[in-house]
Amino acid sequence: MATKKVGAAGKFGPRYGKKLRDNYNKIHKSSKKKYNCPVCAREKSVTRVSFGVWRCKTCKTKFASGAFEFREENFKK
Repeated sequence: MATKKVGAAGKFGPRYGKKLRDNYNKIHKSSKKKYNCPVCAREKSVTRVSFGVWRCKTCKTKFASGAFEFREENFKK
């Protein structure tokens, strides 16, 4: 079970070292975060579908972007 202090890496317990668990938390947080859509300008509608594939819930547009983080600057006009 994840707690507030250790975050998503709480499932690992004391294993694998603090640095690796901190990196896992950072990646997990950015991949689960919702981003703004550059096409329909809807807030918090872009979510991660798979590795490097992102999809807007409202306009159903798919994007290829970062593996764990959506980079909006690639799509701005």
